[in-house]
Formats: sequence, C-alpha cells, structure tokens
Amino acid sequence: MRSDAQNSRRPRTEHWVAPLAETPLQEVDAVDTTGTPRSLWAEAGRSLVRNPVFVISALLILFVLFVAAFPQVFTSQDPGFGDLGRANQPPGPEHPFGTSRQGYDIMARTFWGARTSVIIGFFAMIGSTLIGGTIGALAGYIGGWFDEVISRVTDIFFAVPMILGAIVVATRVGEMSMWTVIVVLSIFGWTNVARIMRGAVISTKSQDYVTSSVALGAGSGTVLLKHVIPNAIAPVIVTATVNLGVFIVAEATLSFLGVGLPTSAVSWGGDISDARDALRTQPSMLFYPSVALAITVLSFIMLGDAVRDALDPKARKR
Repeated sequence: MRSDAQNSRRPRTEHWVAPLAETPLQEVDAVDTTGTPRSLWAEAGRSLVRNPVFVISALLILFVLFVAAFPQVFTSQDPGFGDLGRANQPPGPEHPFGTSRQGYDIMARTFWGARTSVIIGFFAMIGSTLIGGTIGALAGYIGGWFDEVISRVTDIFFAVPMILGAIVVATRVGEMSMWTVIVVLSIFGWTNVARIMRGAVISTKSQDYVTSSVALGAGSGTVLLKHVIPNAIAPVIVTATVNLGVFIVAEATLSFLGVGLPTSAVSWGGDISDARDALRTQPSMLFYPSVALAITVLSFIMLGDAVRDALDPKARKR
C-alpha cells in the first residue's frame, strides 16, 4: 500500500500523439509507387539536361562538329591554296582573319583544320577505348595470373609517355598520315582506360545479380557481356570523353613538333607551328588556330566532368 501511494505521488511524463494529418506519413503515403523506377542512365540524362556546364559544352561541341563536317559553309577559300602575292595581308572583307606568310587564308585553314583534329581525336578515342576496355575487362573478370600479366604489360605502356612514344614511332616510320597518327595514339593511349575498366569490372563482378546469373548457369561470356560490362562502362565513358580532347591536343603537339601530319595537311598544330616566327609581326596567325584548339579541348573536358557528375550517384546527392 505504501509503495502504491508513493508511486501515485511521483510526477509522470505526459505522452502526446500528434494527429495523423499533421505527420509526414501523409507525404510518404502520397508517393506514387506504381510507376517504373528510373535507371541509372535515365537519372543521368535527367541530371545532365539540368546542368548548365553540360548544356554549354554540348552546344560548343555541336558547333565544332558542324564546322568539321561543313567548313565550306563558313568560308569559300581554299585552305591549301597559297599565293605569295597576297601574303601577310591584314584582316579584310576578302580575308576576315588575314593571310599567312605563304599567302594562305587563315580563316579557311582555321575552319578546315577542325575536320582533321576532330577526325583524329574521335577515331583515336574509339581505338584506345576498344583496346583498353577489352584488356581491362578481361583482366578484371578473369583475374589470377592473367590479371598479373596484363597489369605488368599495362605498367610498361603506362611508363612511356604518349607523345614520346609517338615521336619514336614517327622517327621510324617517317612521314605519318592521318590514319598512322590515329593508330599510334591508340596504341599509346589505352592504358588509362584499361585501368579504369579493370577496377570497375572487379567491383561489379562481386554484385549479387552477377552471382545469381552464374548460379542459374549463365556462361562466362554471357555474364561478362550482358551483366558486368554494361554496369561497369560508366566511368569508361567519362574517361573516353576527356580523352577525345587529350588526343586532339596530342595531334596538335605532334604537328607542332614537325613529327605528326605532313606540312601539306591542314591542321591546327601545323598552323600554330608556322605562326611561331610571325608572333610579333602578325599575331593573328597564332591567335585563331590556338583559340579554336583551346575551345574544342575545353568543351570536351567540361563535357567529361558533367557526365562524370551525372553518372556518380554520390555526386548527384551532393
């Protein structure tokens, strides 16, 4: 009796329950769960169209691609025609960017040079991505001694700078054509893609859906092509996008050093090399191809950064 009396005198905490209408459960219950969930690529696309960096870079790249495909829309001059009688002319109605020391129209060579740079960059990116993606996927999925051998071979190629390797090959081959430059850049530019693909495949192959596919009797090739690679390809796409700009710079560097495309080819690197001696007297020879090269490379780098943020769920949450 005494204990009951003491308990009755103790202060008790009052419990208050909010009405259901004032709780966030109403919002949770209002969520439509009948719709089809968006995939990673659908969420990435939705994020990209809202990213101003992607929109600006995509518009610039579309403009560069249009210039590369249809340079004759912007100029009617022949980029390979040089007339010493019109050499070193200032900008005017006939030649808006002026002419070079050899009498070339600078505007024509700037616009036509986009075609050479974009073609080399695009096909070098495709070649290096196929080589590096295949090697990295096989090394990451097979593992064991095969992974060790591939890793050591990758380290050997990774230790050779791409430009230096291309210079060595150019000295042995002699005058390189556009396709020779593409092959050389692909051979020495696949290592970064291989490493990224290998790490992504190693992370993906341990997922539950891959284990389930193996348990259901799917072959190694089927698992690799249908389940592992599609879910590991996202970081490779980002790297390939950035590499396109890197390969454009690499081609311009080789042409600038005189070991890339022949002097008869129209390229930004060759024009920048020719403009070195005229920098003080006629800076426009260097300005226009340099600006075109810088805008193109910057656009692809910005596009790669935007795609990376869109394909990274952690980046989207931030």
